[in-house]
Amino acid sequence: MAQVTLKGVNKSFGKVPVIRDVDLQIDDGEFAVFVGPSGCGKSTLLRLIAGLENLTSGEITIADRPVMDLPPSKRGIAMVFQSYALYPHMTVFHNMAFSLDLQGYSKAEIRERVEEAARILQMEHLLDRRPAALSGGQRQRVAIGRAIVRNPDVFLFDEPLSNLDAALRHDTRVEIAKLHNQLGATTIYVTHDQVEAMTLADKIVVLKDGEVMQVGSPMELFNMPANEFVAGFLGSPKMNFFEGTLVAGAGTDFGQFEGGDVTASGIRLVGNKADGAAAKLGIRPQHMVLDADGPLRGEVTLVERLGTETVVELVSDTQTSFRFASPDFLDIVEGQLASFSFNPDKAHLF
Repeated sequence: MAQVTLKGVNKSFGKVPVIRDVDLQIDDGEFAVFVGPSGCGKSTLLRLIAGLENLTSGEITIADRPVMDLPPSKRGIAMVFQSYALYPHMTVFHNMAFSLDLQGYSKAEIRERVEEAARILQMEHLLDRRPAALSGGQRQRVAIGRAIVRNPDVFLFDEPLSNLDAALRHDTRVEIAKLHNQLGATTIYVTHDQVEAMTLADKIVVLKDGEVMQVGSPMELFNMPANEFVAGFLGSPKMNFFEGTLVAGAGTDFGQFEGGDVTASGIRLVGNKADGAAAKLGIRPQHMVLDADGPLRGEVTLVERLGTETVVELVSDTQTSFRFASPDFLDIVEGQLASFSFNPDKAHLF
């Protein structure tokens, strides 16, 4: 089984800690995505698994085998980098075959593996071309094919789509999802794009400042965030936050909130707070409803019509910015006052 396990993993550059006490298990065949803002340590964590960086402390096992003292070539992994790193003077076939040739495989087996990978990626017609004659998406597929031919225990992807335009990024993301379903290999994927994380992952690992904030399925993290950071990071447009006070509910699962913009009760309470402590009410833009008698009011400052949805930006009575998102076309204009209600079951109290 190609299970990847991290126990007490730490990494420091000099006196600066960048990965802090990470404990994580990625099961055989699972598609795990490391996500977080730039500088959170997600690529460093991937490089530690790959063996491109040395641990400061901790233990990493791949397929029940400790790999801390093994070089990357012996860890049973194949990595796809942000840059394609293709040899410009070689054809697609020879770019994909190069690592197998170095390992001493026969020409017949090399051809069989390369042609099978090309078939999976639907690029048999590209094998005789050089990288200069390929589009960005085709080059990325060659880089993925170069990983497939090695038949690794674990695939590692380090922001592989960041160099592509929006349309091509979507198409390649779909291809990677189909590839994972077809191969069934354990996959670890690094991205700063929460849309990629939500659409690709079986398991999302949210990182901040080198620490794991939460681990779970995409909808688990979306619906039950463990803290304000996770709630604000996942979801587009991001969650609205309103400042106020926890009036009642300490020691229970649900609390009553009182703020300058809105008062609400029966809200899921995240974390431990005493009654009277400062708190934030989190409401996703999609969970708000236009309601003339609603408790939350704001003045429209911007209307974004995106075709599939309308996103409205507003400013509340206390000058707090918040957003409302609707799949409907809204007859609403800048400067207009709007009131909203929301379902307390879908709100969060931090």
